[in-house]
Amino acid sequence: MPQFTRSNRGEKKKKQRKRIFMLILLPILVVALSSAGYATFLLKKAESVVHKSYKPVKAVSKREVKVDPKMDNVSILLIGVDESKERAKQYGDAVRSDALMVATLNKKEKTVKLLSIPRDSYVYIPKKNKYDKINHAHAFGGPALSIETVQELLDIPIDYYVKVNFYAFIDTVNALDGIEVEVPYALSEQDSHDRPNAIRLKQGLQTLNGEQALALARTRHKDTDFMRGQRQQQILKAIFSKALSASSITKHGELIEAVGKNMTTNMSFDDMKSLMDYGLTGGGLNIETLNLKGSDAYIKGIYYYKLDETSLEEAKTVLKTQLGLESNTVQASTNGKIVNTDQNNNPSTNN
Repeated sequence: MPQFTRSNRGEKKKKQRKRIFMLILLPILVVALSSAGYATFLLKKAESVVHKSYKPVKAVSKREVKVDPKMDNVSILLIGVDESKERAKQYGDAVRSDALMVATLNKKEKTVKLLSIPRDSYVYIPKKNKYDKINHAHAFGGPALSIETVQELLDIPIDYYVKVNFYAFIDTVNALDGIEVEVPYALSEQDSHDRPNAIRLKQGLQTLNGEQALALARTRHKDTDFMRGQRQQQILKAIFSKALSASSITKHGELIEAVGKNMTTNMSFDDMKSLMDYGLTGGGLNIETLNLKGSDAYIKGIYYYKLDETSLEEAKTVLKTQLGLESNTVQASTNGKIVNTDQNNNPSTNN
């Protein structure tokens, strides 16, 4: 097994196809924006774009009864894909995910816990009956297999998915006239057209446009995938804060368009409307971010991110508690039937 360091991994990455690290937009964003003042034209606009984005999938669920977001705690898998117009023509739907987040929403407490999953995490992929990088699940089987893989990893049900490309992120930040973010270090990064060193940022708190914010999210030269996940969450929270502020009321129509035209989801417009109160509570949107610790490793000469078992178990416990699930069972918090999900039945490793 070769010795692995952050620097030699960086050299390998330079030789590979340039990848864009997506920031994903919670469906809550669409809901909160569409609900502003309950303006009829905004609701109709939101309903139209969500209807066009609606795309159900056939994924094996850990629930026997579909949840009702008006009553139940729910989970949402957020999938960001490197899907520019050029790559869509080349690869079609067989693209890898560049970012994965799991949002769990607690109906009673009106809280959201947001977990980032590193893209190179070494996990078991159902139906393929093998361990591989988690971002390969989308290339193998789209959102459906991504859902099943995350369910396998976290031992929780995934009720909904939202998939976006990087245009959703850029257009949203630009529609907000930029977001204020702390840039941890000076950086030089390619833009969305893969032009090298097109974006240059200085260290410190500053207002970033869409391209600049994307550059901050995608860069991987000076820190780890774990820290990159934290940056991703920081920027996402900045988007929420700006979008839900009074100063952005006039921008809501643009924001709905920015998200909707670059999104697919199995959430109906009624499902999304039922989540409005998460963003309309007196204290604002309450998001707690979670991250999975791990270590760099090579397996058969291929780089993976090996998740720390203790960190993974802690995350599972937090998410299950947030969803109101018992230790080794999965159920809808109000109207679901219990489904046994004993982890002793997991398939064996197959490299």
